Amino acid sequence: MDVIIVGAGIGGLTLALMLHRKGIPTRVYEGASEIRPIGVGISILPHASRELCELGLRDALAAVAVTAQESCFFNRFGQFVYKEPVGTYAGYEWPQFQIHRGDLQQILYRAYIAEAGADRVITGRRCLRVDQGEGKATATFAVAGHEGETETVEGAAVIGADGIHSVVRKQLHPEDGGPIYSGVNMWRGVTRWKPYLTGASYVRAGWLSHGKMVIYPIRNALDSDGNQLINWVAEVETPQHDKQDWNKQGRLEDFIHYFEDWHFDFLDVPAMIRAADMILEYPMVDKDPLDRWSFGRITLLGDAAHPMYPRGSNGAGQAILDARALADALAAEPDAERALAAYEAERLPATAKVVRTNRTTPPDAILREVWLRSGDKPFDRIEDVISAEELAAITNSYKKVAGYDKQTLAAKRVA
Repeated sequence: MDVIIVGAGIGGLTLALMLHRKGIPTRVYEGASEIRPIGVGISILPHASRELCELGLRDALAAVAVTAQESCFFNRFGQFVYKEPVGTYAGYEWPQFQIHRGDLQQILYRAYIAEAGADRVITGRRCLRVDQGEGKATATFAVAGHEGETETVEGAAVIGADGIHSVVRKQLHPEDGGPIYSGVNMWRGVTRWKPYLTGASYVRAGWLSHGKMVIYPIRNALDSDGNQLINWVAEVETPQHDKQDWNKQGRLEDFIHYFEDWHFDFLDVPAMIRAADMILEYPMVDKDPLDRWSFGRITLLGDAAHPMYPRGSNGAGQAILDARALADALAAEPDAERALAAYEAERLPATAKVVRTNRTTPPDAILREVWLRSGDKPFDRIEDVISAEELAAITNSYKKVAGYDKQTLAAKRVA
């Protein structure tokens, strides 16, 4: 029987493609009426990039993404703090891609339906519940455009890849509460802007108490002037936040005052913000790690399993790693229940550690240390505030937790 995947996001489509390549038939059910390229920018770090490249998607990704060269840190006065090369520029075999989420989703979607068939992705199906018994699992969906009509499908297993508001997760864990607000609100946008620094630089600047920015290009050469599409995220500590809806329109006047004096040598930040094509507002949230994902023939994947703060550029990457582990488990073990248990045993502890680390010491903890030690004042030399060795230790520690340090990836290659 088919494996039923609930949700056609990054994790769900990656799993579908991986399973198809292993000869395991799948069907993907999506609540939206069509697969549209929505969202903003995301990072594909080397551990996830490796999996996508091994699916033969490297050229397709490189054609639409920006291949990142460096990760840079600055304080809110535009003073340089730290930088390091990334991806192939750091000696990895696989690039770090900065890409529009919609572009990545479309690449995965087109690759999957080209091989499995367009009828294998069924849209307009909102999941209502999942069940299992007698050697099968079932999922029941509301059918869009047909009031009151439902459809129940069955398969060897049901995978809940339906995001942070997962219906599958809520059924498996009815006591599970809503997303936990971090105390940080985010405004996100994309702006057509001239390249800055290397033209492939991932920038973090400032700190949450007075405003922090994450800025990176996600598309190249938009026009004859060579402008890029720049993704940016403004993050501010505040008790004010609204529901978790990536499509909620943000208001410039709610946050621009935090960044009005950010006129850096390489980038006029408030001008870039004001020139945005759109602004979205979203609270930084996560959920506490679960004690289990798999119940017989039903399990969770991606944000449905382990929603995390977007502070390590790693949410989509962990979903892609989930997909690899689950695909491998189902290919190696014909009994679906044992396969899902093996997948959980591998991925639940690893992702729980990432969730907790994103709360405390992700890479941008560099900026917290500089903010604390400098008293949020300009400095003469960064070496007088903190050593390069201490800064490198923060990012290197996170790479090990998230699983993309070179030693971990080399070990996986041997295995």
